[in-house]
Amino acid sequence: MQRPLHVSAEEVRAWIEADPDGTTRAELSELLARAGAEDEDAALAQEDLDSRFAGQLEFGTAGLRGELGAGPHRMNRAVVLRTAAGLSDYLAEVVGPGFTVVIGYDARYGSTAFARDTAAVVDAAGGRASLLPERGPTPLLAFALRHLGADAGVMVTASHNPPQDNGYKVYLGGRAVAGAGQGVQIVPPYDAEIAARIAAAPPAVEIPTSDGWEVLGGEVREAYLQRVASLVPPRHTRGIRIVHTSLHGVGGQTVLEALRRAGFTDVHPVPDQASPDPDFPTVAFPNPEEEGALDHAIRLARAVDADLVIANDPDADRCSAAVPDPTADGGWRQLTGDEIGSLLGEQTASAAAFTGRGVLASSVVSSRMLARIAGSHGLEHRTTLTGFKWIARTEGLVFGYEEAIGYCVDPGAVRDKDGISAAVRLAYLAAQLRDRDQTVPGALDELAQHHGVHETAQISVRVEDLSLITDTMARLRAHPPTTLAGSPVATTTDLSHGTDELPPTDGMVFETEAGDRVVVRPSGTEPKLKCYLEVVEPAGTDVPAARRAAGSRMVALRRNVSEALELE
Repeated sequence: MQRPLHVSAEEVRAWIEADPDGTTRAELSELLARAGAEDEDAALAQEDLDSRFAGQLEFGTAGLRGELGAGPHRMNRAVVLRTAAGLSDYLAEVVGPGFTVVIGYDARYGSTAFARDTAAVVDAAGGRASLLPERGPTPLLAFALRHLGADAGVMVTASHNPPQDNGYKVYLGGRAVAGAGQGVQIVPPYDAEIAARIAAAPPAVEIPTSDGWEVLGGEVREAYLQRVASLVPPRHTRGIRIVHTSLHGVGGQTVLEALRRAGFTDVHPVPDQASPDPDFPTVAFPNPEEEGALDHAIRLARAVDADLVIANDPDADRCSAAVPDPTADGGWRQLTGDEIGSLLGEQTASAAAFTGRGVLASSVVSSRMLARIAGSHGLEHRTTLTGFKWIARTEGLVFGYEEAIGYCVDPGAVRDKDGISAAVRLAYLAAQLRDRDQTVPGALDELAQHHGVHETAQISVRVEDLSLITDTMARLRAHPPTTLAGSPVATTTDLSHGTDELPPTDGMVFETEAGDRVVVRPSGTEPKLKCYLEVVEPAGTDVPAARRAAGSRMVALRRNVSEALELE
């Protein structure tokens, strides 16, 4: 049913009456008064109200994520209370009375209150709610879910989103799911089943709450740190100097302690980014992938003559890295997500090859080099949809990654991307290479010699009108490109029909006779159309020449794809 052009004053007042939070009640009351005034500000206030009441904030496989503020289309206590009620109703039906939920939260605005509200609703609904004792990283919550055998986990975080956002991730485990889905973020049909119960929940002020929930001690964090440290052999080269930044997030102290326990003690945190700060004051956007996000860390690395820079996003489920490289501008090179994935994949595959068992997995938009690495070690590889809710469900998984700097290096403990264990494994990798008088750029060249240069790039187009994305996808399906970067398109795959490996999703894949590939898909979290480009060039012994050839073809590929989109 289509909403009216403007939200009515009666609907706004009804929400205000049902909102248990005085701050957001006052926020809406002020907006409503401004919208009713006869001045120039009234139209802006009405527009703001319409945005806040443009439907319910959607609950999906990413849980909730949105801008903080009052109203049903924002992140606030009223929305969280109803979400927790729907989740509790689902667990009570699937598991029964006494269902268990472990809850974590980061340092963003509202996170503590949202976590406590969730615990209060779960307790009143007949469940057992266990709250982690302090604000902490997402991987710790994912670990706690499996470690405690809980039926569900909730992490209050917006990961690397802007400061004005917050979010609500939901995992299922324990008695709620079985098999490879244990401890993984929700996928269909769980999301729709929980969403239906959220929609049926009463107004927030009528949802029962109680204070019988428990606050856990430090035993979960201790168990996690022991597990992460165990990923590195007790005897190894330790003499590398590391610079670390948490980008004002909650992972800093846990990463430093994990590195220390793994034997890496020469670690220098970036001072003005080490403490949690929900405003993220030193970065334009708190994502290690963004241009300039590692500037402070690389500046410190030059000053202390470091061997490695490690960066985590604010909830520490992602991990980026930079290394010295005399051929790079400024002498330092930030690695791409695919490069880190290939390095950690090779490290994992080399160890798993001794047993001959294990599956490596990567998302459909990630580089195809991991499949070649797996094959070279006699291991299997799986391609999944984007997101660790799919990657971590791979049966027999020993390593999984996606190009957006997410890595699962210890799926037995954390069935999600984990930037802390990935940081420890990267430190170990750098130490291994140094012990052999090798470098990280040299290791990447060695992979290129064996598997070819796999150069990757991305085109991301943000739109105001979402219909432009729908129209573009329809046009690509009706009139797909026939040539890319000078090579005929050999195969066109419409992912909406699914494939032998993938369930249906909105996306298109084009592969050329030269071996290049383009994947086009709408973003699942932002109003963007994303294109993932990969050029593959055999290298042999002349890797620099192969990289130049791949770079030249990538320029042509980017141009061709931009022209095909007709959006830039």
